[in-house]
Amino acid sequence: MPRQLREEKVFKDPVHKYIYVQDETIWNLINTKEFQRLRRIRQLGTSFMTFHGAEHSRFSHSLGVYEVARRIISQFERNGYADWPSEERLLCLCSALLHDIGHGPFSHSVEKVFGTYHEEWTCKLVLGDTEVNRVLSEADSELPRKVSEVICKSYEKEIVVSLISSQLDADRMDYLLRDAYFTGVHYGTFDMERILRVIRPHRGHIVVKESGMHAIEDYLMSRYQMYWQVYFHPVTRSSEIGLRKIFERAKRLYGDSYPFRFLMGPLVGLLENNLSIGEYLELDESYIQMTIMQWSKEQDPILSDLCERFLHRRLFKYAATDARDEPLERELRSGLAAAGIDPDFYLEIDSITDMPYDIYRPGDEEESLPILLLSDQEGLTEISRKSDIIRSISGIHRGKQHIYYPEELVRDRASALPSSIRKMLGLDGV
Repeated sequence: MPRQLREEKVFKDPVHKYIYVQDETIWNLINTKEFQRLRRIRQLGTSFMTFHGAEHSRFSHSLGVYEVARRIISQFERNGYADWPSEERLLCLCSALLHDIGHGPFSHSVEKVFGTYHEEWTCKLVLGDTEVNRVLSEADSELPRKVSEVICKSYEKEIVVSLISSQLDADRMDYLLRDAYFTGVHYGTFDMERILRVIRPHRGHIVVKESGMHAIEDYLMSRYQMYWQVYFHPVTRSSEIGLRKIFERAKRLYGDSYPFRFLMGPLVGLLENNLSIGEYLELDESYIQMTIMQWSKEQDPILSDLCERFLHRRLFKYAATDARDEPLERELRSGLAAAGIDPDFYLEIDSITDMPYDIYRPGDEEESLPILLLSDQEGLTEISRKSDIIRSISGIHRGKQHIYYPEELVRDRASALPSSIRKMLGLDGV
């Protein structure tokens, strides 16, 4: 049996009220420097520029995922479900706690520029020369490997993976409730207690009792609303694009041997895509924001301007357009270039399919494990086959694209733009 603390530890939490820690290994993991670093990484990246309350951290989210997983497992154990592999309890709790430990600052924006992915860094931190690895190894020499496999979704027992990563997992249940709370919206609220009562371990899967289908409909509708009202918000997308353009510009300048006035520590490794574990751990959002402040004073006018825009929230304006049109994009790029505006750094035609979030899509080969209903008569059924509501919100809603551009810069040079572009951007009268 895993060693227990002499006295249970309790975290006060605004979402779950209390988070309980009884296992010594979990407590020791929380106190590693790798996990404590998550206090300095925001959960929602640049969303604080849209929803000013969205300052919550990946630290609090990770604790929340652990707590949801703990409650699910406790419910399984209280009810004595034979299909639950009780020997995997510690593995599940460790994986839930550590699932986001590899996230970097403003992770999705930075990942896209440098081709790094937080899942890969999570596995490096779990398996590498780290405090996290030592704590896991002290509990069980095989635990680091197993945690890495759960996070990479290659662990042999699907039921363990699905608790952490599926369409109805501890991760999604926490981040919907937590993100709704801190953004100040109500879209993400759902009855988690009811869901915990109707989920079951069944023949290697985590399934939902058929009588609980309406609670799952509520959960998926909340998730759908959160994606469209919060995660896909065009102002948040504009701030993400602005941040990405900063690093795209810095990367190009570095490749051209530009003499940066400020370039130190892990920034070189980041720009060279050659970060060590130690350098990666130095990168947090305070470091990146300090870098952007310093780069706002660089001699390169584009890098300096992009940094100033991000620091002072002078975000790109957006205009809606229909489905992506390559001739239109070429016209926009050439028109802006002719007006002296570099389209590589001052233009983005954005599609929601580029987003790092997903909506429930049953049957997609790349989709997470689906939600299965369990009934006495029919056995297991994928939930969208039973629910009209879920069928109606499933699939990718492509909608309109958005053109992002610096409004005042384009307006100042509107006379140099073709009339078709002025019309497209709402500058007809300029």
